[in-house]
Amino acid sequence: MTQKTLKSFQLGETLGVGTVGTIRRAVDRVNRREVALKILQPAVSQDETIRLRFEREIEVLHKLDHPNVVACYDHGLDGDRLFYSMEIVRGGTVKQLLKKRGKLRIEEALECGWQLCSALQYIHNHGIVHRDLKPSNIYLNRTGLIKLGDFGIALDTGATEITDQGLTVGSYLYMAPEQIRGERSMSGQSDLYAVGCLLFELVTGKPPYEGRNFARIFDQHLSAEPPSARERVAECPEVLDDLIRSLLSKDPDDRPINARSVQGVLAETLSEIVGPQVIDTLKHCHQTGSRRLARLISPEPLTTNDVSWKQLGIAAASIVGLIAAAAALRFFGGM
Repeated sequence: MTQKTLKSFQLGETLGVGTVGTIRRAVDRVNRREVALKILQPAVSQDETIRLRFEREIEVLHKLDHPNVVACYDHGLDGDRLFYSMEIVRGGTVKQLLKKRGKLRIEEALECGWQLCSALQYIHNHGIVHRDLKPSNIYLNRTGLIKLGDFGIALDTGATEITDQGLTVGSYLYMAPEQIRGERSMSGQSDLYAVGCLLFELVTGKPPYEGRNFARIFDQHLSAEPPSARERVAECPEVLDDLIRSLLSKDPDDRPINARSVQGVLAETLSEIVGPQVIDTLKHCHQTGSRRLARLISPEPLTTNDVSWKQLGIAAASIVGLIAAAAALRFFGGM
């Protein structure tokens, strides 16, 4: 990572706005590549805790280098505004995909989960707990490669904690019971609980627990029996239903031991549906992407650079001319 100023970038459209940061499309003038810039909001840039957390996010991303994790390139300071640049993922988010599709086919959900668990096993091996897994933080590129992003509230177990012992941080639809209680013993098992929530939603189109407000949803996370995806979607394999319910166990010790073990179950289930050859496909998806998931990404609409009305008119006139010429030949040939 190198340190730059915002003058090093040609700023483009705003891609997203949060309470802490704004994400802008930009072009790195030095490296001549398109990036996404996450810039700390001016309104919170003087808050010491928020600044420290933003700096911690940069430090966390600096540790990570994995095909299923959004890559961070550079960081910098422009006046009092902290920012960092990262790879731009062009296929959208899983949230957008679910909004468009409603739910995924079983094999699509399995492969999506497999790639996500690949990212999780990697970050957990590096002492990082994401703590904010949700569909809007999971991206897909055009080749069908899953990218985990937004490490704004990630816990680095190897560093001194900044802020939030005893505080509830995360997204309430996907939070583990221990996360809701603000326990200090957070681990990768909390991320696995969120994986259970995500798999349930991918398969059924709905999160496992719903309610009019976060208090009712929290209560279900804390005490309700894990729901069955198979009861809502009959084609859901029993082994996948059992896996989801084990991931949603209230006690972290009752969940799968790690993301790698979850990957194993997902891969075996997928191979039973589409055939054993899928195992080799999964092993190489980091290099080649996934054709199955790539098909879910809609191509970009044509732009004025692709075709113009003038070009269409010329093409249409040429076709009409050819048809007329062929008709004339038939006419005179028959005389």
